[in-house]
Amino acid sequence: MNKNQSLPWDHPRFKSWVSVARACQLMQATLTRELAPLDIKPPHLDILANLYRYEGLSQQELARKLLVGRSNISMTLPQMERRGLIERRGDSRDKRVLRLHLTADGRQLAERAMQIQTAVIERSLSATSLEQCLGTAEAMERIILALQAENDEA
Repeated sequence: MNKNQSLPWDHPRFKSWVSVARACQLMQATLTRELAPLDIKPPHLDILANLYRYEGLSQQELARKLLVGRSNISMTLPQMERRGLIERRGDSRDKRVLRLHLTADGRQLAERAMQIQTAVIERSLSATSLEQCLGTAEAMERIILALQAENDEA
């Protein structure tokens, strides 16, 4: 680098960037540790919670909600199916589409996992006012929109 190029840590927003990244890493590590007794990881919780909230999603719809490619979840879904947590059912209107549904065990596990997630959120953010939490969420949404727009252009 030449002397005229700025370095990342010289940027006035660098501290925010690092703080967001560290918070994300620590949230994932904490959630991973807390979910371990249920023998699931955060990606499993993401699938369970989405199917709990939006029963009957297709694999493509689920991937879109999770902001991942279909191939990213295509390895996880069969594992969850073998464990008896989810099942695939044909779509009544389009026989080419399979809809994802929670089994009774999957619904029960989702509820336990979401209780754990809620407890982690409460512990992590209890020292932060609701107004600060909402302000942070709004700032993160602006960052998400900017990054999504940049990725859409690529």
